[in-house]
Amino acid sequence: MLLIYNIANYIYYLLIKLVSFFNKKAAQWIDGRKNQAVNTHQNSIWFHFASLGEFEQGRPVLERLKIVYPDRPIVISFFSPSGYEIRKNTPLADAVYYLPLDTRANARRFIAAINPSMAIFTKYEYWYYYFNELQKQQVPLYIISSIFRPNQVFFKWYGGLHRKMLGMVNHFFVQDDDSRQLLQNLGIDNVTVSGDTRFDRVWANAQQPKDLPLIAEFKNNQKLLVAGSSWPPDEDLLAQLITAYPDWKFIFAPHEIGDDKVSRLMNVLPADATVRFSQIANASKALSNYRVLVIDNIGMLSSLYQYGDAAYIGGGFGAGIHNTLEGAAFGLPVIFGPKYQKFREARELIALQAGFSINNQEELNSIAAKVLGDAGFRNAAGDKARNYVANKIGATEAIVGYIIRED
Repeated sequence: MLLIYNIANYIYYLLIKLVSFFNKKAAQWIDGRKNQAVNTHQNSIWFHFASLGEFEQGRPVLERLKIVYPDRPIVISFFSPSGYEIRKNTPLADAVYYLPLDTRANARRFIAAINPSMAIFTKYEYWYYYFNELQKQQVPLYIISSIFRPNQVFFKWYGGLHRKMLGMVNHFFVQDDDSRQLLQNLGIDNVTVSGDTRFDRVWANAQQPKDLPLIAEFKNNQKLLVAGSSWPPDEDLLAQLITAYPDWKFIFAPHEIGDDKVSRLMNVLPADATVRFSQIANASKALSNYRVLVIDNIGMLSSLYQYGDAAYIGGGFGAGIHNTLEGAAFGLPVIFGPKYQKFREARELIALQAGFSINNQEELNSIAAKVLGDAGFRNAAGDKARNYVANKIGATEAIVGYIIRED
């Protein structure tokens, strides 16, 4: 099985290299690793994240451990360029790297250089040679906010190598009891049901959001729907609501902000009522006189929701919805597309009537009539969303408390 794993990793590398000739992210994946120099650290705390979403998920634990162990350098690694490129200069870390390809030699070199006192991986990432080297060096390895499902490779007849990786982990902090039970069925008992650190992150953000004066000026005390991480199928549906709800304003924060993507979005929105955030200074009228604002930058979304009265979360017509919890933490009812089943929080928000899934324009119109058109319904749904998040916080303290006791 290890031979197959090595071959699969090598094929993946070759495919990324091939795609890198015409894909910017793939080129960053290759070039970032090729040009990377890993500095020597002593007694570091190593956090690894697949991408930006996992960074935000693990961030509360990182921030707490940075306070608890101020003398230990924080080393962060990312697998994906979308995480590395945005957080490579984060003040939370002493060093940020791309994780080198998972080979025996790379794992030895990387771990020898950063010299971790502990390693903390978030949610999904499992790399055989890195786990094996950590175990050899007797470095504690923790997986936080992990979640397991029966269809994952760990629970298949051919998943022997991946089950072996699970055995290299010192402790799992899982999101739910279903995950604990799946691990227990494999004879793994070093598990704590701590919950999901994302709740801690979004709740903390909602308590002290960053002020955005231009957004307040745009809103101008009117009702506002924030469309976060939207994709073209989401945008085409939402565009139809703009004329139907003339008393509402709309913010679109598309998931991809390349010029071609933003231009396509602008073409489906009313030209005389829409302004791009980057063009506010050159706008032909006062910002408060526009009804639609397109956010063509990265990093504002988590603070935008404080100005909203309802939220639409994109991705549900593609691979799956994005983060529903950021909006819910601010007490916004959240609407999203049909592909939400993998996300427990989305299912639970729907059960509470704080989240609403739609399949087409007709269903969106029907939900909008309640969420946008009925203040009583909207406020009740928003309260349920906020309370849902508030009742789920606490994972960070459980995780950090355990790590401190074991250190």
